[in-house]
Amino acid sequence: MTIQDQIGQLLMVGFQGTELSSEFIDWLQEFRPGGVILFSRNLVDPDQVARLTNSLQEHAPNPPLLIAIDQEGGRVSRLPQGFTIFPSASSVAACQSPDVAYSVAEVTAKELRAVGINMNMAPVLDVNSNPANPIIGTRAYGDTPKHVCTFGVATMQGLQDNGVIPCGKHFPGHGDTMTDSHKVLPVVNSDRAQLDAIELEPFRHAIQQGIPTLMTAHVHYPALDAEAPATLSRPILTDLLRKELGFQGVTLTDDMEMRAILDHGTIGEASVRSLQAGADMVLICHQQERQAEAVLAIEQALDRGDLSMADVLASVDRISALKHTYLSTFQPVDLSQVAQTVGIPQHKELLEKIQRVAARV
Repeated sequence: MTIQDQIGQLLMVGFQGTELSSEFIDWLQEFRPGGVILFSRNLVDPDQVARLTNSLQEHAPNPPLLIAIDQEGGRVSRLPQGFTIFPSASSVAACQSPDVAYSVAEVTAKELRAVGINMNMAPVLDVNSNPANPIIGTRAYGDTPKHVCTFGVATMQGLQDNGVIPCGKHFPGHGDTMTDSHKVLPVVNSDRAQLDAIELEPFRHAIQQGIPTLMTAHVHYPALDAEAPATLSRPILTDLLRKELGFQGVTLTDDMEMRAILDHGTIGEASVRSLQAGADMVLICHQQERQAEAVLAIEQALDRGDLSMADVLASVDRISALKHTYLSTFQPVDLSQVAQTVGIPQHKELLEKIQRVAARV
Protein backbone atom coordinates (compact mmCIF):
# COMPACT_ATOMS: atom_id res chain seq x y z
CA MET A 1 0.00 0.00 0.00
CA THR A 2 1.07 3.59 -0.66
CA ILE A 3 0.85 6.19 2.09
CA GLN A 4 -2.38 7.43 0.45
CA ASP A 5 -3.82 3.93 0.64
CA GLN A 6 -2.84 3.61 4.29
CA ILE A 7 -4.39 6.95 5.25
CA GLY A 8 -7.53 6.08 3.28
CA GLN A 9 -7.95 2.88 5.29
CA LEU A 10 -8.45 5.05 8.39
CA LEU A 11 -11.61 6.58 6.94
CA MET A 12 -15.22 5.36 6.84
CA VAL A 13 -17.46 7.67 4.84
CA GLY A 14 -21.07 8.30 3.92
CA PHE A 15 -22.33 9.70 0.63
CA GLN A 16 -25.50 11.03 -0.99
CA GLY A 17 -27.72 9.21 -3.44
CA THR A 18 -29.03 5.74 -4.23
CA GLU A 19 -26.42 5.03 -6.89
CA LEU A 20 -22.80 6.02 -7.34
CA SER A 21 -22.31 9.32 -9.12
CA SER A 22 -19.25 9.81 -11.30
CA GLU A 23 -18.11 12.45 -8.80
CA PHE A 24 -18.25 9.99 -5.90
CA ILE A 25 -16.47 7.30 -7.93
CA ASP A 26 -13.69 9.82 -8.61
CA TRP A 27 -13.64 10.65 -4.88
CA LEU A 28 -13.28 6.95 -4.01
CA GLN A 29 -10.36 6.62 -6.40
CA GLU A 30 -8.62 9.68 -4.98
CA PHE A 31 -9.13 9.22 -1.23
CA ARG A 32 -9.34 5.39 -1.10
CA PRO A 33 -11.41 4.93 2.09
CA GLY A 34 -11.40 1.68 4.01
CA GLY A 35 -15.13 1.69 4.59
CA VAL A 36 -18.49 3.16 3.64
CA ILE A 37 -21.58 3.57 5.82
CA LEU A 38 -25.08 3.48 4.34
CA PHE A 39 -28.11 5.47 5.49
CA SER A 40 -31.79 5.53 4.59
CA ARG A 41 -30.98 8.19 1.99
CA ASN A 42 -29.01 5.55 0.05
CA LEU A 43 -31.52 2.70 0.15
CA VAL A 44 -34.71 1.95 -1.82
CA ASP A 45 -35.39 -1.80 -1.79
CA PRO A 46 -33.40 -5.05 -1.39
CA ASP A 47 -32.42 -5.38 -5.05
CA GLN A 48 -31.25 -1.77 -5.24
CA VAL A 49 -29.18 -2.20 -2.05
CA ALA A 50 -27.48 -5.26 -3.53
CA ARG A 51 -26.70 -3.43 -6.76
CA LEU A 52 -25.32 -0.50 -4.78
CA THR A 53 -22.99 -2.61 -2.62
CA ASN A 54 -21.76 -4.49 -5.69
CA SER A 55 -20.99 -1.16 -7.34
CA LEU A 56 -19.17 0.09 -4.24
CA GLN A 57 -16.96 -2.99 -4.14
CA GLU A 58 -16.37 -2.83 -7.88
CA HIS A 59 -15.11 0.76 -7.68
CA ALA A 60 -13.16 0.42 -4.41
CA PRO A 61 -9.42 0.96 -5.05
CA ASN A 62 -8.55 -1.42 -2.19
CA PRO A 63 -11.34 -3.98 -2.00
CA PRO A 64 -13.02 -5.29 -0.05
CA LEU A 65 -14.64 -2.30 1.57
CA LEU A 66 -16.23 -2.44 4.97
CA ILE A 67 -19.86 -1.61 4.14
CA ALA A 68 -21.65 -0.67 7.35
CA ILE A 69 -25.12 0.33 8.49
CA ASP A 70 -26.86 1.34 11.72
CA GLN A 71 -29.46 -1.42 11.93
CA GLU A 72 -30.16 -1.62 15.65
CA GLY A 73 -33.92 -2.10 15.22
CA GLY A 74 -36.63 0.19 16.52
CA ARG A 75 -36.06 3.87 15.85
CA VAL A 76 -32.50 3.35 14.62
CA SER A 77 -33.25 1.31 11.49
CA ARG A 78 -31.92 2.30 8.08
CA LEU A 79 -33.15 -0.59 5.93
CA PRO A 80 -36.07 0.10 3.57
CA GLN A 81 -39.32 -1.77 3.10
CA GLY A 82 -38.86 -5.39 2.07
CA PHE A 83 -36.42 -6.26 4.86
CA THR A 84 -37.36 -7.74 8.23
CA ILE A 85 -37.23 -4.75 10.58
CA PHE A 86 -37.17 -5.73 14.24
CA PRO A 87 -38.27 -3.53 17.15
CA SER A 88 -35.92 -1.86 19.60
CA ALA A 89 -33.34 -3.56 21.78
CA SER A 90 -35.55 -3.03 24.84
CA SER A 91 -38.41 -4.86 23.10
CA VAL A 92 -36.12 -7.75 22.17
CA ALA A 93 -34.87 -7.95 25.76
CA ALA A 94 -38.50 -7.97 26.98
CA CYS A 95 -38.73 -11.50 25.58
CA GLN A 96 -36.33 -12.42 28.43
CA SER A 97 -34.45 -14.85 26.21
CA PRO A 98 -30.88 -14.43 24.99
CA ASP A 99 -31.77 -17.03 22.35
CA VAL A 100 -34.35 -14.64 20.91
CA ALA A 101 -31.77 -11.83 20.84
CA TYR A 102 -29.36 -14.17 19.06
CA SER A 103 -32.06 -15.13 16.53
CA VAL A 104 -32.89 -11.49 15.82
CA ALA A 105 -29.23 -10.78 15.14
CA GLU A 106 -28.95 -13.96 13.05
CA VAL A 107 -31.85 -12.94 10.82
CA THR A 108 -30.58 -9.38 10.55
CA ALA A 109 -27.11 -10.62 9.60
CA LYS A 110 -28.44 -13.02 6.96
CA GLU A 111 -30.48 -10.25 5.33
CA LEU A 112 -27.59 -7.78 5.48
CA ARG A 113 -25.14 -10.24 3.96
CA ALA A 114 -27.67 -11.14 1.26
CA VAL A 115 -27.41 -7.56 -0.04
CA GLY A 116 -23.68 -7.07 0.52
CA ILE A 117 -23.63 -5.24 3.86
CA ASN A 118 -20.89 -6.75 6.00
CA MET A 119 -20.90 -4.63 9.18
CA ASN A 120 -23.63 -3.56 11.61
CA MET A 121 -23.14 -0.74 14.10
CA ALA A 122 -24.68 -2.82 16.88
CA PRO A 123 -25.09 -3.94 19.61
CA VAL A 124 -25.71 -0.90 21.78
CA LEU A 125 -23.79 -1.63 24.98
CA ASP A 126 -24.97 1.48 26.82
CA VAL A 127 -26.84 0.96 30.08
CA ASN A 128 -30.02 3.03 30.17
CA SER A 129 -29.21 4.25 33.66
CA ASN A 130 -30.66 7.74 33.25
CA PRO A 131 -34.41 7.84 32.44
CA ALA A 132 -33.99 11.44 31.21
CA ASN A 133 -31.46 10.39 28.55
CA PRO A 134 -32.71 11.84 25.24
CA ILE A 135 -30.65 9.67 22.89
CA ILE A 136 -30.41 6.09 24.27
CA GLY A 137 -33.66 5.03 25.97
CA THR A 138 -35.18 2.00 24.20
CA ARG A 139 -32.01 1.56 22.14
CA ALA A 140 -30.49 -0.07 25.25
CA TYR A 141 -31.18 -3.67 26.28
CA GLY A 142 -31.94 -2.56 29.81
CA ASP A 143 -31.18 -0.37 32.79
CA THR A 144 -28.75 -2.76 34.48
CA PRO A 145 -25.31 -3.90 33.35
CA LYS A 146 -26.38 -7.54 33.71
CA HIS A 147 -29.18 -7.17 31.15
CA VAL A 148 -26.96 -5.30 28.71
CA CYS A 149 -24.15 -7.85 29.07
CA THR A 150 -26.50 -10.78 28.45
CA PHE A 151 -28.42 -9.45 25.47
CA GLY A 152 -25.57 -7.41 24.02
CA VAL A 153 -23.29 -10.43 23.76
CA ALA A 154 -26.09 -12.62 22.37
CA THR A 155 -26.62 -10.00 19.65
CA MET A 156 -22.89 -9.74 18.99
CA GLN A 157 -22.66 -13.50 18.56
CA GLY A 158 -25.72 -13.70 16.31
CA LEU A 159 -24.19 -11.17 13.95
CA GLN A 160 -20.68 -12.60 14.14
CA ASP A 161 -21.72 -16.22 13.61
CA ASN A 162 -23.54 -15.22 10.43
CA GLY A 163 -20.74 -13.29 8.80
CA VAL A 164 -21.53 -9.70 9.80
CA ILE A 165 -19.07 -7.65 11.85
CA PRO A 166 -20.65 -6.36 15.08
CA CYS A 167 -19.66 -2.96 16.47
CA GLY A 168 -20.43 -2.30 20.14
CA LYS A 169 -21.24 1.29 21.06
CA HIS A 170 -20.79 3.89 22.52
CA PHE A 171 -17.59 3.36 24.55
CA PRO A 172 -17.25 4.00 27.47
CA GLY A 173 -21.04 4.45 27.81
CA HIS A 174 -23.68 6.95 26.66
CA GLY A 175 -26.50 5.80 28.95
CA ASP A 176 -26.15 8.34 31.75
CA THR A 177 -26.13 11.49 29.63
CA MET A 178 -28.69 14.31 29.88
CA THR A 179 -28.09 15.68 26.37
CA ASP A 180 -27.79 14.46 22.78
CA SER A 181 -24.25 14.38 21.35
CA HIS A 182 -25.67 15.10 17.90
CA LYS A 183 -26.44 18.59 19.25
CA VAL A 184 -24.05 19.34 22.16
CA LEU A 185 -21.18 17.71 24.07
CA PRO A 186 -22.71 15.70 26.95
CA VAL A 187 -20.91 15.37 30.28
CA VAL A 188 -21.13 12.37 32.62
CA ASN A 189 -19.94 13.34 36.10
CA SER A 190 -19.94 9.85 37.61
CA ASP A 191 -16.85 8.88 39.57
CA ARG A 192 -14.56 6.08 38.41
CA ALA A 193 -16.12 3.51 40.75
CA GLN A 194 -19.59 4.12 39.32
CA LEU A 195 -18.31 4.08 35.75
CA ASP A 196 -16.60 0.75 36.45
CA ALA A 197 -19.69 -0.78 38.02
CA ILE A 198 -22.24 0.39 35.44
CA GLU A 199 -21.05 1.98 32.19
CA LEU A 200 -17.89 -0.05 31.61
CA GLU A 201 -19.17 -3.48 32.59
CA PRO A 202 -20.94 -4.36 29.29
CA PHE A 203 -17.89 -3.25 27.30
CA ARG A 204 -15.59 -5.23 29.56
CA HIS A 205 -17.78 -8.32 29.09
CA ALA A 206 -18.03 -7.89 25.31
CA ILE A 207 -14.24 -7.51 25.04
CA GLN A 208 -13.77 -10.71 27.03
CA GLN A 209 -16.15 -12.42 24.59
CA GLY A 210 -14.16 -11.22 21.58
CA ILE A 211 -16.08 -8.29 20.13
CA PRO A 212 -14.07 -7.20 17.06
CA THR A 213 -14.97 -3.49 16.83
CA LEU A 214 -16.14 -0.72 19.16
CA MET A 215 -17.44 2.79 18.53
CA THR A 216 -16.49 5.74 20.72
CA ALA A 217 -18.83 8.14 22.52
CA HIS A 218 -18.67 11.89 21.94
CA VAL A 219 -19.09 12.34 25.69
CA HIS A 220 -16.89 13.97 28.32
CA TYR A 221 -16.11 11.91 31.44
CA PRO A 222 -14.10 14.13 33.83
CA ALA A 223 -13.29 11.14 36.06
CA LEU A 224 -11.48 9.52 33.10
CA ASP A 225 -10.08 12.60 31.34
CA ALA A 226 -10.32 16.12 32.74
CA GLU A 227 -10.06 17.75 29.30
CA ALA A 228 -11.20 15.71 26.31
CA PRO A 229 -14.30 13.71 25.32
CA ALA A 230 -13.80 9.98 24.86
CA THR A 231 -13.39 10.18 21.08
CA LEU A 232 -10.40 12.52 21.49
CA SER A 233 -8.98 11.06 24.71
CA ARG A 234 -5.80 9.00 24.86
CA PRO A 235 -6.39 8.15 28.55
CA ILE A 236 -9.72 6.59 27.49
CA LEU A 237 -9.01 5.05 24.07
CA THR A 238 -5.46 3.86 24.76
CA ASP A 239 -4.83 3.67 28.50
CA LEU A 240 -8.28 2.40 29.48
CA LEU A 241 -9.54 0.58 26.39
CA ARG A 242 -6.32 -0.96 25.07
CA LYS A 243 -4.08 -1.30 28.11
CA GLU A 244 -6.51 -1.82 30.98
CA LEU A 245 -9.41 -3.62 29.28
CA GLY A 246 -7.23 -5.43 26.73
CA PHE A 247 -9.21 -4.59 23.59
CA GLN A 248 -7.29 -5.67 20.49
CA GLY A 249 -9.88 -4.97 17.80
CA VAL A 250 -10.72 -1.94 15.66
CA THR A 251 -11.88 1.28 17.32
CA LEU A 252 -14.13 3.56 15.27
CA THR A 253 -15.24 7.06 16.14
CA ASP A 254 -18.87 8.05 16.14
CA ASP A 255 -19.73 10.45 13.32
CA MET A 256 -17.27 13.34 13.52
CA GLU A 257 -19.85 15.71 12.04
CA MET A 258 -21.92 15.68 15.22
CA ARG A 259 -22.08 18.99 17.09
CA ALA A 260 -20.35 17.50 20.13
CA ILE A 261 -17.20 17.50 17.98
CA LEU A 262 -17.70 20.22 15.35
CA ASP A 263 -18.62 22.89 17.90
CA HIS A 264 -15.16 22.54 19.45
CA GLY A 265 -12.81 22.67 16.45
CA THR A 266 -12.41 21.76 12.80
CA ILE A 267 -13.07 18.26 11.54
CA GLY A 268 -9.45 17.99 10.41
CA GLU A 269 -8.13 18.82 13.87
CA ALA A 270 -10.61 16.45 15.51
CA SER A 271 -9.77 13.60 13.12
CA VAL A 272 -6.08 13.90 13.91
CA ARG A 273 -6.78 14.11 17.65
CA SER A 274 -8.93 10.97 17.53
CA LEU A 275 -6.14 9.03 15.83
CA GLN A 276 -3.60 10.40 18.30
CA ALA A 277 -5.92 9.24 21.08
CA GLY A 278 -6.02 5.69 19.76
CA ALA A 279 -8.93 5.46 17.30
CA ASP A 280 -8.33 3.34 14.19
CA MET A 281 -11.08 4.60 11.86
CA VAL A 282 -12.61 8.06 11.61
CA LEU A 283 -16.28 8.11 10.69
CA ILE A 284 -17.46 11.09 8.57
CA CYS A 285 -20.96 10.42 7.35
CA HIS A 286 -22.09 13.34 5.21
CA GLN A 287 -19.97 15.96 3.46
CA GLN A 288 -17.22 14.96 1.04
CA GLU A 289 -15.50 18.30 1.66
CA ARG A 290 -15.10 17.42 5.33
CA GLN A 291 -13.88 13.94 4.47
CA ALA A 292 -11.23 15.44 2.18
CA GLU A 293 -10.32 17.95 4.90
CA ALA A 294 -9.74 15.09 7.34
CA VAL A 295 -7.44 13.26 4.91
CA LEU A 296 -5.40 16.42 4.30
CA ALA A 297 -5.11 17.08 8.03
CA ILE A 298 -3.88 13.51 8.64
CA GLU A 299 -1.29 13.84 5.86
CA GLN A 300 -0.06 17.15 7.32
CA ALA A 301 0.08 15.74 10.85
CA LEU A 302 2.23 12.85 9.61
CA ASP A 303 4.52 15.28 7.77
CA ARG A 304 4.94 17.38 10.93
CA GLY A 305 5.50 14.37 13.13
CA ASP A 306 2.40 15.17 15.19
CA LEU A 307 0.93 11.78 14.25
CA SER A 308 3.04 8.64 14.51
CA MET A 309 3.43 6.56 11.35
CA ALA A 310 3.87 3.54 13.62
CA ASP A 311 0.43 4.19 15.11
CA VAL A 312 -1.11 4.59 11.65
CA LEU A 313 0.42 1.31 10.50
CA ALA A 314 -0.83 -0.43 13.66
CA SER A 315 -4.35 0.80 12.87
CA VAL A 316 -4.05 -0.32 9.24
CA ASP A 317 -2.91 -3.75 10.44
CA ARG A 318 -5.93 -4.07 12.74
CA ILE A 319 -8.30 -3.02 9.93
CA SER A 320 -6.63 -5.45 7.52
CA ALA A 321 -6.92 -8.29 10.05
CA LEU A 322 -10.62 -7.51 10.53
CA LYS A 323 -11.24 -7.61 6.79
CA HIS A 324 -9.25 -10.82 6.41
CA THR A 325 -11.27 -12.52 9.14
CA TYR A 326 -14.71 -11.53 7.88
CA LEU A 327 -14.32 -10.67 4.21
CA SER A 328 -11.58 -12.96 2.94
CA THR A 329 -14.15 -15.01 0.99
CA PHE A 330 -15.80 -11.90 -0.48
CA GLN A 331 -17.94 -12.48 -3.55
CA PRO A 332 -20.28 -10.03 -5.33
CA VAL A 333 -23.94 -10.38 -4.38
CA ASP A 334 -25.90 -12.74 -6.61
CA LEU A 335 -29.00 -10.65 -7.32
CA SER A 336 -31.04 -13.73 -8.17
CA GLN A 337 -30.65 -14.97 -4.59
CA VAL A 338 -31.70 -11.83 -2.68
CA ALA A 339 -35.40 -12.73 -2.55
CA GLN A 340 -34.52 -16.18 -1.15
CA THR A 341 -33.27 -14.55 2.08
CA VAL A 342 -34.65 -11.05 2.57
CA GLY A 343 -38.06 -10.69 4.20
CA ILE A 344 -38.93 -14.38 3.93
CA PRO A 345 -41.83 -15.87 5.98
CA GLN A 346 -39.57 -17.57 8.54
CA HIS A 347 -38.01 -14.20 9.37
CA LYS A 348 -41.41 -12.52 9.63
CA GLU A 349 -42.56 -15.22 12.06
CA LEU A 350 -39.79 -14.27 14.49
CA LEU A 351 -40.72 -10.60 14.14
CA GLU A 352 -44.38 -11.34 14.89
CA LYS A 353 -43.41 -13.36 17.97
CA ILE A 354 -41.43 -10.43 19.38
CA GLN A 355 -44.20 -7.99 18.54
CA ARG A 356 -46.72 -10.12 20.45
CA VAL A 357 -44.48 -10.18 23.53
CA ALA A 358 -43.80 -6.43 23.30
CA ALA A 359 -47.54 -5.73 23.10
CA ARG A 360 -48.05 -7.52 26.45
CA VAL A 361 -45.27 -5.68 28.28
